[in-house]
Amino acid sequence: MTTLQPATRHASLRAGDEWWKAAVVYQVYPRSFADSNGDGIGDIPGIIEHLDHLEDLGIDVVWLSPVYASPHDDNGYDISDYYAVDPSFGTLEDLDELIVGLHARGMKLVMDLVVNHTSDEHGWFRQSASSRDNPKRDWYIWRDPRDGAEPNNWGSFFSGPTWTLDETSGQYYLHLFSSKQPDLNWENPDVRSAIYQMMNWWLDRGVDGFRMDVISFISKHPDLPDGRVNEGASYADGIDFYGSGPRVHDYLQEMHREVFAGRDAELMTVGEMIDATPEKARLYTDSTRHELNMIFHFEHVGLDHGPGGKFAPKPLQLVELKQSFARWQRELADVGWNSLYWNNHDQPRVVSRFGNDTDYWYESATALATVLHLMRGTPYVYQGEELGMTNMPFSSIDQFRDIESLNYYREATVAGGRAQAAEVLAGIARGGRDNARTPMQWSSDPNAGFTAGEPWIPVNPNHADINAAAQRDGNRSVFAWYRGLINLRHTEPVVIDGAFDLLLPEHPQLFAYTRTNEDTALLVVANCSNDSAPLDAALVTAWGSAETILANNVGDRRLPLLMLPWEVIVLKRITG
Repeated sequence: MTTLQPATRHASLRAGDEWWKAAVVYQVYPRSFADSNGDGIGDIPGIIEHLDHLEDLGIDVVWLSPVYASPHDDNGYDISDYYAVDPSFGTLEDLDELIVGLHARGMKLVMDLVVNHTSDEHGWFRQSASSRDNPKRDWYIWRDPRDGAEPNNWGSFFSGPTWTLDETSGQYYLHLFSSKQPDLNWENPDVRSAIYQMMNWWLDRGVDGFRMDVISFISKHPDLPDGRVNEGASYADGIDFYGSGPRVHDYLQEMHREVFAGRDAELMTVGEMIDATPEKARLYTDSTRHELNMIFHFEHVGLDHGPGGKFAPKPLQLVELKQSFARWQRELADVGWNSLYWNNHDQPRVVSRFGNDTDYWYESATALATVLHLMRGTPYVYQGEELGMTNMPFSSIDQFRDIESLNYYREATVAGGRAQAAEVLAGIARGGRDNARTPMQWSSDPNAGFTAGEPWIPVNPNHADINAAAQRDGNRSVFAWYRGLINLRHTEPVVIDGAFDLLLPEHPQLFAYTRTNEDTALLVVANCSNDSAPLDAALVTAWGSAETILANNVGDRRLPLLMLPWEVIVLKRITG
């Protein structure tokens, strides 16, 4: 990539644009980022030690996955105290130091907000479960049995039913995820008030916004009706009755009034929404409605899921992927804003999933990064993505730590033999969340420089070759490529405000589009395949005289008639 000089953050913004439109967000999964004390678990002091890495990359915002007090049934997404830092991650003073360190470097901190559910060890739930007449009983969702069994037929995201019987009271409580993650009852105004109070406490402490975990699930259909049971499933998919439910917009607008109003210009909010469509996203992100700045949708990361779900994947069809991205770009062009991501703590590594992590590791990592980062929206980089970290070569169920994968393996292999177990293991190895959770690869040292102790999850053995130390000083590295992409967002206004137009929509190998505003046009062309691909001659003619080659991951060459495997080219033309 043609290396650009470091730029002032947000220099690409036009007057009146929100700062987060030019920002790039970096997600830190604290347990796996850096361990400062040798206990094998990443911690906040470990993050502080590596802030220079993030500053050098050009990051504007750090999204911190949960560091709150937790029994860690779901690695911190089961919170037992919203006001405390879990001792495994450090102290509240450590978190204050992290905030100061980020702000001193011109970066902001976004905390993970998990308020659809708590841990069953949270004081609120302990009181709620203590008796039917406890004042906090209605803080969670309790129901009587139906015909001696669960109140409805919904299935949990982590296998089994969404209901657990409390033997003491004879009622069931709802949990869309683990049985140790009971759902809060947002219908209760006292619950909402307690959540808003907590959010304000964190903002007053210096936090710059929130990533809101499964926030579209907070409003359930009041009748909790049965869902449709898909063929071969034991339980129903009830998302039609809890995804973007009847009062979710009321709650988010109330949240804005109670928490963000008056200081939202300096903050950033993004909501995780498994059920989102572009039509729903327009409502959530329309600035006149005062809800959220942007959302995470799941359409593009579901395109390789087979009929049996993500653990039974199918090959990705590039045409479908392009159509998905183009649809979201088009539908949120005039109202709302996109979030752009390949990876996070719940997704396999993109270079292994949609790229080629063997023959064309560098080329596919950089090509996929480019087509994502130069679209309209705010890009998210998940830790290690900027190094081209790959999926882990899991070979045994004993190597996994994720509750979702372990529960699925147990359920799927109950009646099967060794052959079925091997098939299930292969599916988990490819699609499981632990691929994203192996330790950050800082160096070729033992345990990838992550810890001096025994890591909580195995380190990917390819850390000897793929690591930050080997890449940070090189010009031809995935890290350098990401740094250049981030710099483009900071320096080229067209990346922020330019119109998006998909080219060659039916081409099975090429992902091509333009970004244009009143004075500049960009052309992005990537061959997302392992074979050379001929380029449309008319396109080559039209762009053959482009003034600037902004990027080419195989060399500084102009638009060719034949694109090499996983080659990507970015050209710039002045039009005004």
